[in-house]
Amino acid sequence: MKMIKVTKKLRNEDICWCGSGEVYENCHMNSDKKIELYRKKNHVVPPRNIIKTPVQLEGMRKSSIINVAVLDYVSANIKIGMTTEEINTMVYEKTIAMGGVPAPLNYEGYPKSVCTSINEQICHGIPSDKVQIIDGDIVNVDVSTILDGYFSDSSRMFCFGNVSPEMKKLVDVAKECVELGLQQVKPWGFLGDVGQAINDHAKANGFSVVREVGGHGIGLKFHETPYVSYVTRKGTDMLLVPGMVFTIEPMINMGTDEIYIDEYNGWTIYTDDGMPSAQWEIMVRVTEEGHEVMAW
Repeated sequence: MKMIKVTKKLRNEDICWCGSGEVYENCHMNSDKKIELYRKKNHVVPPRNIIKTPVQLEGMRKSSIINVAVLDYVSANIKIGMTTEEINTMVYEKTIAMGGVPAPLNYEGYPKSVCTSINEQICHGIPSDKVQIIDGDIVNVDVSTILDGYFSDSSRMFCFGNVSPEMKKLVDVAKECVELGLQQVKPWGFLGDVGQAINDHAKANGFSVVREVGGHGIGLKFHETPYVSYVTRKGTDMLLVPGMVFTIEPMINMGTDEIYIDEYNGWTIYTDDGMPSAQWEIMVRVTEEGHEVMAW
């Protein structure tokens, strides 16, 4: 359902701009008034085109069902000795079998259906039949799905065999960072609240947070406004409004927060010091009462 282009100030009895079919007074009027108050105080507020309608949210939930099922399938089958190309095949076949399309495949030239990032690879690791999971590895599997034009996105970490205590702590703290960030997702809060909760916890455990790569809005496109940083401060960045959907996916490094991009493939991002990195990703909607985790 398309949003209605606003050409005049809506009256209470007019049909709401969001395309829900409800009258404005019973739909987005009160929310719009609150947003305008924050705008007048010079806060960054979300544009209307990222506030999802009930129809859009339902489409995103159906896409998310596939995304979660694919990651569950990977969780049940991934093992030491498997190549990352075999993970790619699993993701592609399971996604297609459920009626979806892997969002990464051919996205801006990306050649595979999933990202598989091992140890010092921060993100965007490209699956290969020459890369094999070995004892002691930590691996992030990042799955994204398109269903009927709606996008979903989430990732999980996997530990294999004799992972060192330090690396296991890194993986655990990265997950705790996501959970603490999620606690800050509530209507009329700020994205900076999420960022500070994550950054504080990572640093308290002796780790660093990647600055140049963050989360993103999602739904009608793979990457939408807002950019979600994890080095922001409480009370800053974009206002959180019901209907916004974005990912929380901090990349937590054991050593420096400095990074570099693989000059050969142009995609894979590594820690500059060669120390490991960990990341979990969830997709969350801001609700009237708090939040809804759509994909994990």
